[in-house]
Amino acid sequence: MTRQRVLRSLLFCSPLLLLGACGKSQDDAANQPVPVTTLSVVERTVPVVLDAVGRTEGSKEVQIRARVSGIVQKQLYDEGAFVRAGAPLFQIERAPFEIALAQAKAAADQAAATADQAKRETERVSGLYTNSAVSQRQAEEASTAYRSAMASLAAAKARVREAELNLSYTSVVAPIAGVTGRALHSEGSLVTANTDSSLLTTLSQTHPIWVRFALSENEHDSLRRADSENAGVQLVLSGGKTYAAKGRLNFAGSTVDQSTGTVQLRAEFPNPKLEVLPGQFATVRVEAGTQQVIAVPQTAVVQGSQGRFVWTVGADGKATQRTVETGDWIDDDWIIRSGLKAGDSVIVDNLMKLSPGTAVVAQADQAAARTSVAVAESAPDAARTAN
Repeated sequence: MTRQRVLRSLLFCSPLLLLGACGKSQDDAANQPVPVTTLSVVERTVPVVLDAVGRTEGSKEVQIRARVSGIVQKQLYDEGAFVRAGAPLFQIERAPFEIALAQAKAAADQAAATADQAKRETERVSGLYTNSAVSQRQAEEASTAYRSAMASLAAAKARVREAELNLSYTSVVAPIAGVTGRALHSEGSLVTANTDSSLLTTLSQTHPIWVRFALSENEHDSLRRADSENAGVQLVLSGGKTYAAKGRLNFAGSTVDQSTGTVQLRAEFPNPKLEVLPGQFATVRVEAGTQQVIAVPQTAVVQGSQGRFVWTVGADGKATQRTVETGDWIDDDWIIRSGLKAGDSVIVDNLMKLSPGTAVVAQADQAAARTSVAVAESAPDAARTAN
């Protein structure tokens, strides 16, 4: 009878013991520290980068115009091709100007003959005047005629030079090296000098190439404080491709545009292989000195209903939420403007397992904890051996 009573007691108590054991194991699991990786916050020196959208243009852009009126006989270049300085671009009909030159030379020869005759007459009259054979008036008239003939000769020679110059203008050449534009007149067209129709094409010097852009007042002030003459400049083309060659600032405006509140700037980049074309839109990235900042990995920053925050480990080994204000990105890191200070320990993984007050243990501390446990477990064995 006593034995049966004992069995019934054991059967009754077993579920209670099991429940107690399960509850204890669940509590132990809940109280286990969460393993995390932490990062000790330090201040870093990073560049101050200013981004602006700019547009490229040739460092020299020239309008090629006809300087004389006439018929365009030939187009001597390929549109959009690179040409060197002095390369022929157009040929305007030469015949009318060759005729004008011949006429000017003939007039000059006639003026030279008249001047020679006037010179001889002056010398003859001067001799007669010396011998009192002619009056002073006649001598003066001869001298005046000679000077007038010489003036006419000079004017005739000037007309020859003008005719030669006009004839040379029939060959339109590139004044600089660069990329040619579209021809605005086809062969056979009549162009008139000193009018809108005189524009034949354009020419852009693309090496170096310029990029015009604008910065706000605050950004321009930061650039001035950072010595803008030595500021590094990069060009980011469409598709996010960064242009390999570095640039430099070669112009900064001295006034603020009242309509936009910005200051105009210009950067210069080498472009020997014509990788950048005039008229492209691109992002100009200017390094305006350096600054001391605190930065943490982007994975450590969580977006909450009240804004962004990070998890930190306090002196008690528990997770704490810390609201932060973020700035720009630096590679894979957020710049933290406020909310953290140097020396804070920021958690960078296992963030979904955390809640305020959760006990945590850093990964680097786990090895030390395991070593301590091993030492503690070996101590009783050593004591028993000694006994």
